[in-house]
Amino acid sequence: MDIQEIFSKEKELIGKEITVKGWIRNHRKQKEFGFIAFSDGTCFDTLQVVYDNQLKDFEDIQKLHIGCSIRVVGVLKESPKEGQSIELVAQEITLEGDCPLDYPIQAKRHSREFLREQAYLRPRTNLFQAVFRVRSIASFAIHTYFQERGYVYVNSPLLTANDGEGAGEMFQVTTMDLKNIPKSEGQVDFSQDFFGEKVGLTVTGQLEAEAFAHAFKKVYTFGPTFRAENSNTQKHASEFWMIEPEICFCDLNQLMDIEEDMLKFVVHYVLLHAPREMEFFDQFVEKGLIDKLNRLVNSHFTRITHHDVITLLKEAKVKWEFEPEYGADIKTEHEKYLTEYFDGPVFVTDWPKDIKAFYMKLNPDNETVAAVDLEVPGAGELMGGSQREEDYEKLLSRMKELGMKDEGLTWYLNLRKYGGCVHSGFGMGFERLLIYLTGVDNIRDVIPFPRTPGNCDF
Repeated sequence: MDIQEIFSKEKELIGKEITVKGWIRNHRKQKEFGFIAFSDGTCFDTLQVVYDNQLKDFEDIQKLHIGCSIRVVGVLKESPKEGQSIELVAQEITLEGDCPLDYPIQAKRHSREFLREQAYLRPRTNLFQAVFRVRSIASFAIHTYFQERGYVYVNSPLLTANDGEGAGEMFQVTTMDLKNIPKSEGQVDFSQDFFGEKVGLTVTGQLEAEAFAHAFKKVYTFGPTFRAENSNTQKHASEFWMIEPEICFCDLNQLMDIEEDMLKFVVHYVLLHAPREMEFFDQFVEKGLIDKLNRLVNSHFTRITHHDVITLLKEAKVKWEFEPEYGADIKTEHEKYLTEYFDGPVFVTDWPKDIKAFYMKLNPDNETVAAVDLEVPGAGELMGGSQREEDYEKLLSRMKELGMKDEGLTWYLNLRKYGGCVHSGFGMGFERLLIYLTGVDNIRDVIPFPRTPGNCDF
C-alpha cells in the first residue's frame, strides 16, 4: 500500500495489518526499540515505523542504513508522538536493497551546491521531493487550463533550421565528422550533412504553433527549448521548458486577459493540490510565500506602456544603478520598483521595436510594437508575448530591415497570405514559474538535471 493512500484513509486503516515498500530516510536506534522514518515517494510526508526487540531479526534490523530499500509488514496504530497522527508498528522488516555507509544523502542539512553534484540522488531530500512534486503538479495544471478551454496541444519540433528569435543562440546539430568537416569555397558544406542544411536545437516552438493556430484557432506548445547563451546567472539554463500558446482572432488586450487568467489558475491549482509542499517552502525557503501567491491570485494586474514606465522611473526619487531610458530595456531594479509601486503584477506594453523580435506587430507610430511583458512581485519578468504581425509586406519589410533572410521562413510568411488574421501569443519559461512558486531562487534547482555552460552531467 502507498503512504499517500494510508494517510488519506488512516481512520479506517487503524488496527489493520498493511504492507509498505520504500526507503529509509532516517533510522534512530535504541537498546530495545527502533524508529524508522519511512518514505515511498508517493507523498511529501514520511511514515514512522516502530519496531522492538521482540522481532526475531531485531539485531539485523538495527544494522539497516539510511537509503536502504525495505519491505515492512505491520499494524497501523494511532501515534502518541506529537506532530504525527499514525505510526506503523512493524511485525516484519525485510531488506530489499542495501545501502552502504558512504551514501551521500545522510540525515543532515546539505547545501544546494553539494546536492547539484548529486543530482541523481537529490530527489530523495525534503527540498527536492517538494520541488519536483510541485513541478509535476504545475505541469498538469497548465495542461488542464488549456485543455479545459479547447486548446489543441502541439508538439513542435526540437530539430529546426529556423532561429525563431533571430538571436543566433542555437546549438548546432550535425552528423558530420568533426575532424574532417566537408567544405565548399572555404565554408562548411551543409549539403553533405544529414538534413542537407544547417540545423540546430529549437529556441522556441512559436513559429510552428502559429501555423497550427491558423488551423485550430487556439493551440499551445509545452516542451524543451535550448539556448547556446554563455550565461551563468541564477535564471538562465541551456535547456529549459517553455509554455507557448498561440491564439487566432486575438489582439494584445485579449492576450493579456488570457495570461492573467492562466497564471492565476495555475497558482491557485498548486496551492490547492500541494499544501504540504507549499507549507514546507513557506517555512524553510521563503517566509510569506503562500501569502504572496494568494495575493497574486486575488490581485489586479496593472497595464502600462513602456513609455509611461520610463517616465515613471525617471520621475521616481530613486538613485538607480542603471538609469532608465526610453528606447532601452528595463532592468531588475526597475521591475522591482514597478511591482512595489503598483503593489502587484504589472503588464508593460508597447515596447520599442528595436529591442523586440521581428515577428511582433508594428504599432501605428512605427516606433513601437504590440508587445507585452508581465512583471510579478519577487520574480520580475515571468511572461513575454505580443500580437504577431499579420501583414505579409510589413513582416517581410521588418525582416529585411533586420538583415534577416526569408530563406527557410517562406512558409511562415505565407501564413499571412493564406487566410491570415489577427493573432497573438506569449511564452512563459516553466522554470521561472517554478522559481516563483517555490521560492527556490536558482533555475538549476528546479530542473531535474540542469544543463548550463560547462555542465552536462548525468
